Amino acid sequence: MENIFLDIGMIMIIATVLAYFAKLFKQPLIPAYILTGIILGPVLGLVTNTEVITTLSEIGIAFLLFIVGMEIDIRKLKHVGFVASFGGIIQIVSVCTIAFIISLLLGFVVLESVYVALIIAFSSTMVVIKLLSDKRELDTLHGKIIVGILLMQDIVAIIALSVLAAINEFSFVALSYSILKGVIALLFAVWISKNIFPSLFTFAAKSQELLFISAVSVSLLYSILFNYLGFSIAIGAFIAGVSLANLPYHIEIIGKIRSLRDFFSVIFFVSLGMELLLSTFNSIVKPLIILLLLVVIVKPLIIMFTTSFFGYKKRTSFLTSMSLAQISEFSLIIVTQGFLLGHISQEIFSLTILLAIVTITLTTYFVKFENVIYFRFSDLLSIFDRLTGSESELEYMPRKKRTEIILCGYNRIGYSIVKTLMRLKKNLLVVDFNPEVIKDLIKHKIPSIYGDVGDIEVLERLNFKKVKMAISTVPTKRDNMLLIRAAKKENKKIAVFVTADHIKEALELYDAGADYVVLPHFLGGEHLSLLIEDFTEDISRMIEHKINHIKELKERHTLGHEHPQHEK
Repeated sequence: MENIFLDIGMIMIIATVLAYFAKLFKQPLIPAYILTGIILGPVLGLVTNTEVITTLSEIGIAFLLFIVGMEIDIRKLKHVGFVASFGGIIQIVSVCTIAFIISLLLGFVVLESVYVALIIAFSSTMVVIKLLSDKRELDTLHGKIIVGILLMQDIVAIIALSVLAAINEFSFVALSYSILKGVIALLFAVWISKNIFPSLFTFAAKSQELLFISAVSVSLLYSILFNYLGFSIAIGAFIAGVSLANLPYHIEIIGKIRSLRDFFSVIFFVSLGMELLLSTFNSIVKPLIILLLLVVIVKPLIIMFTTSFFGYKKRTSFLTSMSLAQISEFSLIIVTQGFLLGHISQEIFSLTILLAIVTITLTTYFVKFENVIYFRFSDLLSIFDRLTGSESELEYMPRKKRTEIILCGYNRIGYSIVKTLMRLKKNLLVVDFNPEVIKDLIKHKIPSIYGDVGDIEVLERLNFKKVKMAISTVPTKRDNMLLIRAAKKENKKIAVFVTADHIKEALELYDAGADYVVLPHFLGGEHLSLLIEDFTEDISRMIEHKINHIKELKERHTLGHEHPQHEK
């Protein structure tokens, strides 16, 4: 027990020191954690109790997916369900096929090639969700598509684990029985979430401590149940999170468990570095390089192609593909199971560990600099826009109406702006690159066009010469800079309103020629201040305002405009 305590203490101390250096040089933290594992394990050999560390890392995966389940409302994914399900399957099949053929060419036998194909096909739910959550991009368009694809991959990974575990005595009956068990367990979880948890957690919420241990117990209970049924503990934890997602106390639960998640997540990434065997490095260099190129180049290209084929613009497709350019924790589970069953060699096991370390590290940089990379290769990526189909199907521009106002980005701010402009009977044109949003606008006969405001070609299509005002609710500085320059170049009298997240960016946009820069958090504070001033003079007006606000919120909820639709 003392050795375990010392090992964990050493891991956390060194990981913290390296994390400080990473933060000091403005680098992502995940590579620092992986480097900690490499130093403590294969380099210095200071931590030898790897079984305990691996177990703790599995708990970290479970807690992360538990919180993911609580944060994800499946209903939010309905607009991207088609691309997530069918697109996800196309991606998995395509990557598996290519990886299988390449593995055979590298000299692996058929069964080993099957394992390698599956290892390459899946992306890391844990890593990607953490990165998207840190950047607050889970609710963006590409964030929703990514989450949907990851869920589809996880389902396929569970099935693959079941099949591979019984491959020597495989039967469709056994597979069907395994799937049936999962469906029954899922339906049981849904029933409990609707009939038991509301009253149970209403009582537990009277004590913050009881609320915390109740949530943890539910996560552990589901993990044990699904593990008993032959599934991973991570899937059980995810289902537990989904079961608690609709409770009114889920925000408090997330806040309390997040620190546990962060602690065990560090252990997970450190354990990843510790599992590396340097002695096998020379024998796996060639397959490592080839498979690495497959993961970070071929796999993203397939995802881009698939996403574009389902009607999304090149920017959404690119951001989706960049986030999925790594292998999964399920890949590690699959390769571990295969190694224990004797299906694969130590060489493939080490190859997978090294591939996970490199691709996960690269992903942290891909996500951090995704916009920089996108704009560097934007012209080359234009070929993917040809796959989106005819853009005329995704635009509604009545010829008789002369556009007075152009609105770029139909998010929660844009919704209010459109409502106000329509009430004032102003002729407007909405530009957005979420095809579902454009379809909804066309349905309501609102002039709109499918396009990315950060795309020069889209800006050139907009006729700013006779437009009185251009408004952007997209908080990306580069996009707004392009809009300001394009609009002012054609029409010096046009008023340009843009949005920024930070004061520094707002000042830069003013210097670039913006007539007004909206800072949403400042705007919210000012609006609340005016309401407070108004209500203190006449408290009865608060009731009237409350009724109108509830009415408006219900209207937005019905139309599906509860969350932002733009990209960052």
